[in-house]
Amino acid sequence: MRARHGGPMTPTTPQLPNATVHSFSQLLSSTRRGARLARLLAVGELYAWGLSPTVIDRAEQIVAELAANAAVHGRVRGRSFRLVLGLDVTAGTLRVAVSDARGDRLPAPATTARPEEAESGRGLLLVAALADRWDTEPYPPSGKTVWAEVDVISPERPPTKGR
Repeated sequence: MRARHGGPMTPTTPQLPNATVHSFSQLLSSTRRGARLARLLAVGELYAWGLSPTVIDRAEQIVAELAANAAVHGRVRGRSFRLVLGLDVTAGTLRVAVSDARGDRLPAPATTARPEEAESGRGLLLVAALADRWDTEPYPPSGKTVWAEVDVISPERPPTKGR
């Protein structure tokens, strides 16, 4: 194959900028033990990525709540749930996503005047308090993904003073 100018055409492989994206994905059993393992794996991965203890603490609680919900409310016998972590250093965003097989059971935060008296949804109040954004989306063929994002300051980009 020749380029228009007559010389040989050499293919190039697109390159991601160094250290701008980290990702982690793990399939876990839809049990309380799987939910606990999700939390432990997430914390280990986030420490390896060099995030601040404050961000890790927030993310740990988010993972714990979303994984527990997947194991308890999103469980389908014989089906696992998936934990996905993504860190976009350039955007300064950590995304926690938990997918389960129960797309028919969408989460809703407690809506009573006294959330501590609600039968369910209290964990999502915690997620909403800890995350900068959260929502749900379909997880084909029949499941759902609940995700939460935490704004972070990149370990490669310390905050600037005086701004």
